[in-house]
Amino acid sequence: MSEYGIGRPKIIEASGGAILRSAGIGAVVLIVLVLVWTSIAYVPAGHVGVLTLFGRVTGDVLPEGTHVVNPFKVNNTLSVRTQEIKETASVPSNEGLIITLDTSLLFRLNPGQASEVYRSLGPHYAELVVEPNLRSAIREATASHSANALYSGERERVALEIAETLTRELNKRGVIVENILLRDIQLPAALKTSIETKQQAEQESLAMSFRLQKEKQEAERKRIEAAGIRDFQQIVAQGISPQLLEWKGIEATETLAKSANSKIVVIGNPKNGLPLILGHQ
Repeated sequence: MSEYGIGRPKIIEASGGAILRSAGIGAVVLIVLVLVWTSIAYVPAGHVGVLTLFGRVTGDVLPEGTHVVNPFKVNNTLSVRTQEIKETASVPSNEGLIITLDTSLLFRLNPGQASEVYRSLGPHYAELVVEPNLRSAIREATASHSANALYSGERERVALEIAETLTRELNKRGVIVENILLRDIQLPAALKTSIETKQQAEQESLAMSFRLQKEKQEAERKRIEAAGIRDFQQIVAQGISPQLLEWKGIEATETLAKSANSKIVVIGNPKNGLPLILGHQ
């Protein structure tokens, strides 16, 4: 009895140690797996990864792909693809008229400044700096142009001025401006009608000027043609003499006299002495 009583605690003690060792090994394996998992940073295509360590931006920027990093660092992804912001703004012209511009801004994040953008602005940098600067640039550009110019011939110039202002303000914040598109410009109805009427009148005036120029050219052509005909007649008249006419008449009489057609020839026309030929075929 004593032998069995003494042996049971030993068996229980041995089995308990094995369980503890197994639990310890499992814990170590689990910790290793967690560390390996957290050490892998994945950056999707068209993005960069900004690493932070306990909330502090380290300055390390990862390109797209899979990377092995410090397991205590957090990977924060930012898009570097082209983005679009559409803005509809009611802004004054230099006459004080309110016009409405529909504008699109194409921009992207500068990968080399991604860590600074994340540190100073965060992931929502577009709402913080891009949109306000776009509104300000639109207002600044339109304030120096008339409504008529904006509606007709200076849209490209206005777009260029907006792009230059945004490039100057946003490049230093890590944002690259690609393009500015003016989709539509809406004027007050009365002003729009007035401008369209004026443009139509200008087109009609140009058309009338073209027709007048064409008529002038046609009149000049006819004048030159008439002068040529007159000069030709004068030259021909100077070369025709009475003697030439008589000679041609004699030649014609001889030709007719040789003809097989029946005829009556009367000699001695009192006007020029040429014979008169009367007859029929």
